[in-house]
Amino acid sequence: MRVPFHIDGIEVGSVARAHLPHLAPFADLVAVAEDGVSWRDDGPQRDAHFDRLHQALRRQGLIRAWRDEPYALVDPATLRVLACIERAASRFWGTLTFGAHANGYVCDAAGRPSQLWVARRSPTKATDPGLFDNLVGGGVPHGQTPAQALVREGWEEAGLQPAQLNGARAGGVLRLQRDIPEGWQHEWLYSYDLELPADWAPRNQDGEVAGFTLMPVAEALTLACGHAAGALMTVDAALVTLDFALRQGLLHDAALAAAVQRQRVVRSP
Repeated sequence: MRVPFHIDGIEVGSVARAHLPHLAPFADLVAVAEDGVSWRDDGPQRDAHFDRLHQALRRQGLIRAWRDEPYALVDPATLRVLACIERAASRFWGTLTFGAHANGYVCDAAGRPSQLWVARRSPTKATDPGLFDNLVGGGVPHGQTPAQALVREGWEEAGLQPAQLNGARAGGVLRLQRDIPEGWQHEWLYSYDLELPADWAPRNQDGEVAGFTLMPVAEALTLACGHAAGALMTVDAALVTLDFALRQGLLHDAALAAAVQRQRVVRSP
């Protein structure tokens, strides 16, 4: 169970009730009550004070998968930046974050998406190690837009040049809230679609991707639906993949639906 977290009188997230006793020693920074937590400090040292608290919570194991990446802590109603905090701490507070993902696809002779590039995350990743992912997927740090983050992640994860990503078409914005081991994920996922030539292949640059597979669309959808035996796709990537199929009209294609059903029969445990 979680209770609201407020800054400047604005509800910006939530805190697990079980973590309230761990915040009590920091009464100079937070006011802790049974029905919520409020940030006390509104001065110019707010970011530094957050960092001091986060380092203490990290030592206690309450902030996991530390990244050393600055994330904006925003008012979810206006997106006004209220502080800049460590990326991993956003899950502890349940604050709104942003992600940028790209579906890399290849078309058949009729111009219809027929294959999707699917990445496999490195087994050493701090979150979701070894799971399948979109061709490009990553968080949007403080100071970047989703489109800018996509260009950066596109190179790091798949070796895509900025000029290639000029062809990416914005899809939908998926709004996700769920309980996760690191805390609470409240995220807006900005999805993009990128058509790629059949003779192109991704090349990871940062060591965070173990490999890539060019899958038939039906197989990728089976994976996204969780029906592929012994294989899992991240929740974020699965939603982005299914959203792509919906927007492209692939879920209404009778032949594709039949292919997905065959995959379910063959691959389900």
